[in-house]
Amino acid sequence: MVNQELTDIGFTHEDFAALLDKYDYHFSPGDIVAGTVFSIEPRGALIDIGAKTAAYIPIQEMSINRIDTPEEVLQSNETREFFILTDENEDGQLTLSIRRIEYMRAWERVRQLQAEDATVRSAVFATNRGGALVRIEGLRGFIPGSHISTRKPKEDLVGEDLPLKFLEVDEDRNRLVLSHRRALVERKMNRLEVGEVVIGTVRGLKPYGAFIDIGGVSGLLHISEISHDHIDTPHSVFNVNDEVKVMIIDLDAERGRISLSTKQLEPEPGDMVKNPQVVYDKAEEMAAKYRERMLQQSQPKAAVEEEVLDEDLDIPSAMEEAEEPIDEPIDVDALDDTDVLVDADVPVDTDESVSANGLVEADGLADADGLVDESESESGQKLEA
Repeated sequence: MVNQELTDIGFTHEDFAALLDKYDYHFSPGDIVAGTVFSIEPRGALIDIGAKTAAYIPIQEMSINRIDTPEEVLQSNETREFFILTDENEDGQLTLSIRRIEYMRAWERVRQLQAEDATVRSAVFATNRGGALVRIEGLRGFIPGSHISTRKPKEDLVGEDLPLKFLEVDEDRNRLVLSHRRALVERKMNRLEVGEVVIGTVRGLKPYGAFIDIGGVSGLLHISEISHDHIDTPHSVFNVNDEVKVMIIDLDAERGRISLSTKQLEPEPGDMVKNPQVVYDKAEEMAAKYRERMLQQSQPKAAVEEEVLDEDLDIPSAMEEAEEPIDEPIDVDALDDTDVLVDADVPVDTDESVSANGLVEADGLADADGLVDESESESGQKLEA
């Protein structure tokens, strides 16, 4: 009797399937959807996202970091966001990912940190021939060897926590490059001033100058800033590990560079070549004179700017309306045939027009970083920049 009543309903299995299709949600790869974990397996989990078939997330897509078991990330009956990784397979099952969501948000956070010029800290987890590897917001970052400012061998850096600045953040190329040197230089620069005399140690000699270690960061003493006299090579004046007195002539925090000089400390031109000790003995005195000259040079400029500002105060506002003269009424009957009335509201037609092609495009821009290759010095020591 019951079977007969069910048969009379007139609702078949085909009708039920068609109804499900009618109200089925359409899911596409790239969508982010809410899902509930209802079954955890050894190498993955089944997730209910409202599709006809439960979706699946493999263990390698559960986290941006390496995990050993699904339980490290997921719990039964937990509801969270999932990224649809692939379309339905032959069984109608979708593949999901949490890793992709974390990956996108990590890049967004890293770009924000770079825009803020933030200093971050991270532990080195591996090294290779080119440098060291760290993790920032779960992303793998690379520190080039020339941007590691330490006397330790790279192999001994594993596990060490380093302050870092961003050099390159490129999601499209999957490149995250950082600098330990820039972070140290920035911290050191906050305590340094142009015109200040500091004591340093020669750590490397190049044809173009000497690299001087000043308190753990490296500054460049360019060959043109060693002496007023001509010098063929820095080797003729310095040796590696020499202790020297130098003056800071430029601080470039953006590039992480410190420019030094002994030339500006010479009491007499050529003293750095003939008798360096005289230069070191009178370094503070000569530096004081240098700072005084810089101050005098800046004062005229400031006076000119103030004068221009005062002149600007006399200039009327461009929005101010000039008084219009009152026109006398024109006696038309008094005009002869040679007089012409011009309508002031009619614009004069000109053939000239401004061509957009007249704009000049600037090219040949130099590399903003322009990093100096600081390789092995002649003494065999690794130059720390």
